[in-house]
Amino acid sequence: MDYNATTPPESEVIQAISEALQDAWGNPSSNYIADVTFVPVSKVTARVEVEDIIAAVRPNTCLISVMLANNETGVIMPLQEICQRIKSLNKQRERLRILLHTDAAQALGKIRVDVSDLGVDYLTIVGHKFYAPRIGALYVNGPGTKTPLYPMLFGGGQERNFRPGTENTPMIAGLGKAAELVTSNLSDYESHMQRIKLYLEERLQAVFAGRIRFNSHFLGSDILPNTCNVSILGPRLQGWRVLSNCRRLLASVGAACHSDSGNRPSHILLSCGVPSEVAANAMRLSVGRETSEADVDAVVEDLRETVQLLEEMN
Repeated sequence: MDYNATTPPESEVIQAISEALQDAWGNPSSNYIADVTFVPVSKVTARVEVEDIIAAVRPNTCLISVMLANNETGVIMPLQEICQRIKSLNKQRERLRILLHTDAAQALGKIRVDVSDLGVDYLTIVGHKFYAPRIGALYVNGPGTKTPLYPMLFGGGQERNFRPGTENTPMIAGLGKAAELVTSNLSDYESHMQRIKLYLEERLQAVFAGRIRFNSHFLGSDILPNTCNVSILGPRLQGWRVLSNCRRLLASVGAACHSDSGNRPSHILLSCGVPSEVAANAMRLSVGRETSEADVDAVVEDLRETVQLLEEMN
C-alpha cells in the first residue's frame, strides 16, 4: 500500500527497456556548454602539455579540466603530471586550491584508470562508452567535505542533497556491474583491442600503401588501444563521402558531440597539426571487445571497394 512512493515497471516497459539496451545503444548526440579558458594542444604530440597548463593559470583560476583521452585521436593526456604540478602550485598559493577534473569517458574500459594515482578531485564516468547503460556518474574525492560539490537542481532531499530526484536503480546497478567487469577483465579487454587495432592498421597499410595517413600517431604520445583515426588520401575521398558509400562499415568522422560541424574537417585534428585536406578525409575507426580479424578483413575490403567506386565516378 505504498504505491505513491514507487511502482513496479510493467512487463511491457521492461521489454521496451531491454529492446532499447540491445538495439538503441548508439549515441544520438551530445552538447556541452562551458565558460573556460582553452589551452591548445601541441601540434607535435597532440597532447595538452604540462607547461602550457601552468602558464595558463591565473590568480582567479579555480578549476582545471582535462580529458583523460581524446575521443577522436585516442591520445592520452599527461594528467598525472598535470595534477602533480598543480598540487605543488596549490601549496604556494594563499587562496583556495585549484581543483582538478578529468573526463574519463573514453579511457574507462580501455586503459587502467585509478583516481588515487591520477590525483584528481573529480572524474566523470560515462556508462555507454564501456558496455554499460547510458547513465553517468561523477567521482568526487570527499564530496562536500574535502572537495566542494553543489547541486545544479534543487528540491527534495534525495541523494544526500547533492541533487533532487529518485535514483535510477536498474541503470545504476548496470553501471556498477560494467565497472566490476572492467576491474576483473581489463587486461584481457586491453590486449584484445590493441591486437585487433594493430591488425586493422596493418591491413589498411597493405591495401592503401602510400595513400594512408594515421591521424592518431603522434611522436611521444600514448594512445588508446582501440582507436584508429585514419585518412585515405584522394580528392573525392572525404571521410563522410567514403562512409556514406560503404555497404558494411559503420563508423564516424568524429565525435557525436561535434556533429553540428557538418562536413567540415574536424577542428580537433586541425588543432593537432593535421593538414586540412588530410583532416577532411578522416574517419574514426574504433574496435571493441568482440571485434575480430574477420570483421577487420570485411571492413578493409568494403573500404577498398568504396574507394575504387568513388574514384571511378570521378
